[in-house]
Amino acid sequence: MSISMRRVVIATKPESSWWLDAECRGVDPEVFHPDPEIEGSDAEAKAICQGCVAQEPCLEYALAVREKQGIWGGLTEIERRRMVRRRRRAAQRV
Repeated sequence: MSISMRRVVIATKPESSWWLDAECRGVDPEVFHPDPEIEGSDAEAKAICQGCVAQEPCLEYALAVREKQGIWGGLTEIERRRMVRRRRRAAQRV
């Protein structure tokens, strides 16, 4: 099992508690659902994610469950889709 796959498994376990240390706890959820039509509207959410200790497991969780909305682990829906495509292409090359 690759390191990235281990992260996905860990992130999807029900007893996983990465969100307990997340910087976004207590922040208005609307911050993480910016208007994609407004340039830079995701800046506040991304700034919160930037130094968060839970950023990586948050992102891996969103990728594992195929979260389609909002900012997760500092990435938008579009950025997460791009990451999934890059990972798939890299896995095919191996």
